[in-house]
Amino acid sequence: VPGRRFFSLCASGRPSLSYRELKDLKKTNVLHIDVRERWEIDRFGKIPASINIPLGELVQALQMDPMEFEEQYNQKMPSKSDPVVFSCLAGTRSKQALAFAMSLGFSRVQQYAGGLEDWVKHEPPEKK
Repeated sequence: VPGRRFFSLCASGRPSLSYRELKDLKKTNVLHIDVRERWEIDRFGKIPASINIPLGELVQALQMDPMEFEEQYNQKMPSKSDPVVFSCLAGTRSKQALAFAMSLGFSRVQQYAGGLEDWVKHEPPEKK
Protein backbone atom coordinates (compact mmCIF):
# COMPACT_ATOMS: atom_id res chain seq x y z
CA VAL A 1 0.00 0.00 0.00
CA PRO A 2 1.59 3.30 -0.99
CA GLY A 3 2.27 5.64 1.88
CA ARG A 4 1.84 2.93 4.47
CA ARG A 5 4.50 3.07 7.14
CA PHE A 6 6.40 -0.07 7.91
CA PHE A 7 7.48 -0.58 11.48
CA SER A 8 10.31 -2.71 12.70
CA LEU A 9 8.61 -5.17 14.98
CA CYS A 10 10.15 -6.05 18.29
CA ALA A 11 9.84 -9.45 19.96
CA SER A 12 6.36 -8.83 21.30
CA GLY A 13 5.15 -7.95 17.82
CA ARG A 14 4.78 -4.32 18.90
CA PRO A 15 6.39 -1.68 16.76
CA SER A 16 9.33 0.20 18.17
CA LEU A 17 9.16 3.96 17.94
CA SER A 18 11.58 5.98 15.86
CA TYR A 19 13.18 9.17 17.19
CA ARG A 20 10.72 11.29 15.21
CA GLU A 21 7.70 9.30 16.46
CA LEU A 22 8.90 9.65 20.02
CA LYS A 23 9.37 13.41 19.57
CA ASP A 24 5.81 13.68 18.26
CA LEU A 25 4.43 11.51 21.07
CA LYS A 26 6.16 13.67 23.65
CA LYS A 27 4.02 16.60 22.51
CA THR A 28 1.05 14.61 23.84
CA ASN A 29 0.67 13.44 27.42
CA VAL A 30 2.60 10.19 27.06
CA LEU A 31 4.50 8.97 30.11
CA HIS A 32 8.09 8.18 29.14
CA ILE A 33 9.85 5.82 31.55
CA ASP A 34 13.61 5.31 31.31
CA VAL A 35 14.45 1.95 32.89
CA ARG A 36 18.22 2.42 33.15
CA GLU A 37 19.98 2.51 36.51
CA ARG A 38 20.20 5.81 38.37
CA TRP A 39 23.98 6.03 37.98
CA GLU A 40 23.57 5.78 34.20
CA ILE A 41 21.22 8.77 34.22
CA ASP A 42 23.66 10.70 36.42
CA ARG A 43 26.61 9.87 34.20
CA PHE A 44 25.13 9.98 30.71
CA GLY A 45 22.04 12.15 31.07
CA LYS A 46 18.52 11.35 29.96
CA ILE A 47 15.99 11.99 27.27
CA PRO A 48 14.16 15.19 28.29
CA ALA A 49 10.79 14.77 30.02
CA SER A 50 11.38 11.14 30.91
CA ILE A 51 11.17 9.73 34.41
CA ASN A 52 13.55 7.12 35.77
CA ILE A 53 12.27 3.83 37.16
CA PRO A 54 15.09 1.26 37.05
CA LEU A 55 14.03 -2.05 35.50
CA GLY A 56 14.46 -3.87 38.83
CA GLU A 57 11.85 -1.60 40.44
CA LEU A 58 9.41 -1.45 37.55
CA VAL A 59 7.07 -4.35 38.32
CA GLN A 60 6.68 -3.16 41.90
CA ALA A 61 6.27 0.47 40.80
CA LEU A 62 3.49 -0.36 38.32
CA GLN A 63 1.55 -2.07 41.12
CA MET A 64 1.99 0.66 43.73
CA ASP A 65 -0.71 2.67 45.36
CA PRO A 66 -1.08 5.75 43.09
CA MET A 67 -0.26 8.16 45.93
CA GLU A 68 2.86 6.23 46.80
CA PHE A 69 3.89 6.18 43.13
CA GLU A 70 3.44 9.94 42.86
CA GLU A 71 5.43 10.49 46.04
CA GLN A 72 8.30 8.31 44.91
CA TYR A 73 8.52 9.29 41.23
CA ASN A 74 7.04 12.78 41.32
CA GLN A 75 4.67 11.80 38.54
CA LYS A 76 1.05 10.73 38.29
CA MET A 77 0.79 6.96 38.15
CA PRO A 78 -0.30 5.69 34.71
CA SER A 79 -3.55 3.78 34.45
CA LYS A 80 -3.58 0.57 32.44
CA SER A 81 -5.05 2.41 29.46
CA ASP A 82 -2.63 5.37 29.52
CA PRO A 83 0.04 5.60 26.83
CA VAL A 84 3.47 4.68 28.21
CA VAL A 85 6.81 4.53 26.41
CA PHE A 86 9.83 2.68 27.75
CA SER A 87 13.44 3.28 26.83
CA CYS A 88 16.89 2.33 28.08
CA LEU A 89 20.32 2.55 26.48
CA ALA A 90 19.86 0.37 23.41
CA GLY A 91 16.62 -1.59 23.64
CA THR A 92 17.33 -4.68 25.73
CA ARG A 93 15.87 -3.51 29.02
CA SER A 94 13.03 -1.54 27.43
CA LYS A 95 11.92 -4.74 25.70
CA GLN A 96 11.75 -6.48 29.09
CA ALA A 97 9.92 -3.48 30.54
CA LEU A 98 7.37 -3.71 27.73
CA ALA A 99 6.79 -7.39 28.47
CA PHE A 100 6.42 -6.72 32.22
CA ALA A 101 3.92 -3.90 31.65
CA MET A 102 1.90 -5.96 29.19
CA SER A 103 1.79 -8.89 31.62
CA LEU A 104 0.37 -6.48 34.23
CA GLY A 105 -2.38 -5.47 31.81
CA PHE A 106 -1.06 -2.19 30.40
CA SER A 107 -2.54 -1.99 26.93
CA ARG A 108 -0.95 1.12 25.38
CA VAL A 109 2.72 0.52 26.00
CA GLN A 110 5.46 0.98 23.42
CA GLN A 111 9.22 1.09 23.40
CA TYR A 112 11.81 3.35 21.90
CA ALA A 113 14.29 0.58 21.17
CA GLY A 114 16.97 2.96 19.92
CA GLY A 115 17.18 4.32 23.44
CA LEU A 116 19.66 6.92 24.53
CA GLU A 117 22.18 5.65 21.95
CA ASP A 118 19.82 6.64 19.15
CA TRP A 119 18.58 9.84 20.80
CA VAL A 120 22.08 11.35 21.07
CA LYS A 121 22.53 10.99 17.30
CA HIS A 122 19.75 13.58 16.96
CA GLU A 123 20.10 15.86 19.97
CA PRO A 124 22.01 16.03 23.25
CA PRO A 125 20.66 14.35 26.37
CA GLU A 126 19.48 16.38 29.32
CA LYS A 127 22.08 16.58 32.06
CA LYS A 128 21.31 17.28 35.71
